Amino acid sequence: MEVIRRASHAGSWYTDNPRKLEEELDGWLDAAGLPKSSDVRGVIAPHAGYSYSGRAAAYAFGNIDPTNISRVFLLGPSHHYYTPKCALSTATVYKTPIGDLPIDQEVIEELKATGKFELMDLRVDEAEHSMEMHLPYLAKVFKGHQVKIVPILVGALNAESEAKYGKLLAKYIDDPKNFFSVSSDFCHWGTRFNYTHYDNKHGAIHKSIEALDKMGMDIIETGDPDSFKNYLLEFDNTICGRHPISVFLHMTKNCSTKIKIQFLRYEQSSQCKTMRDSSVSYASAAAKADGE
Repeated sequence: MEVIRRASHAGSWYTDNPRKLEEELDGWLDAAGLPKSSDVRGVIAPHAGYSYSGRAAAYAFGNIDPTNISRVFLLGPSHHYYTPKCALSTATVYKTPIGDLPIDQEVIEELKATGKFELMDLRVDEAEHSMEMHLPYLAKVFKGHQVKIVPILVGALNAESEAKYGKLLAKYIDDPKNFFSVSSDFCHWGTRFNYTHYDNKHGAIHKSIEALDKMGMDIIETGDPDSFKNYLLEFDNTICGRHPISVFLHMTKNCSTKIKIQFLRYEQSSQCKTMRDSSVSYASAAAKADGE
């Protein structure tokens, strides 16, 4: 039976006009001007409204060579629904204004059978924006290619669970037909986010935020989940996709393929100059198979 997850944020977080959406995505992808590489096995990309982070996201999705990929795993944080586990979608298809993405039921069943996953109902699925904001880009990049998706909502995992899920999912990286789309924004700064870390040695507040984010990005590029955990413990940077990123780092650590993560773009929604200001940071990365 077909169970449809509507494009619930279309018309608000991004346009629901298919022609306009295609034009926007084309514009951002062209501006990024990245060469497509079959070595790219995954991306880390933001999930804000497209007027804020659509341009930055192109620096992740623009790397993808869709030719040999038949399955995309989505790892997104949960903003509204609390679970200490990872949860699987109960939908069979995810809608976007520019094409639908069928869910790979075979892999969903395989993951279900491990007994380690919850199921999220459609209401939770449609309320969550972290994976939906990747879908139009995926629909665009994989247009004309047969691709299925495996959406995984990553809950508020402790370090032990992050490692456990990373080990469990690692084998999927070793199949080059699989691709991973990891959803995260970076620092949410300002009193409205209850986060105002400021190190004045960097000068302006936005420069301090950038230094903090870049420190985290450099650590992610090392591929070491423990260093990333320690960074978060020390600075508590408000990286909303910290759990999906950590799971992905554990996956790359446990798979046989050597994966190298590289950040290609960093932006802020605005430049904070006073303690009354606020901003969200967006960073895009490609995860490449190294030396294959």
